[in-house]
Amino acid sequence: MSDSAETQNAVIEYDPTFLHSRREAAIIFGVWATALVWSVPYCYFNGYSTLASPEELQTILGIPSWVFWGVGFPWLLADVFTVWFCFFYMADDDLGEEASDAGSASSSDAGAEA
Repeated sequence: MSDSAETQNAVIEYDPTFLHSRREAAIIFGVWATALVWSVPYCYFNGYSTLASPEELQTILGIPSWVFWGVGFPWLLADVFTVWFCFFYMADDDLGEEASDAGSASSSDAGAEA
């Protein structure tokens, strides 16, 4: 009986690499969801209203304004975020020691000979 009580009260200690990757995945998903929540309603409400009068269609750089603000602008922000996230936020984690050089060299030589 005491074994099951101990396992229920035991604190699970996660690997730091797992915690970092889970945090990074949550951030990426959150940014993706934000872009989705902006793009879809914006394009729906602003794009369909312009179909009634194409003469009054406003453009930015030759692109309909609702496409520019609903697709192009979030895409540009996502690119800027991706560059920042990859180069300045993400950190390399120690994954442990590599396999011995002798074992990996023989496998790479076998692939080169084939």
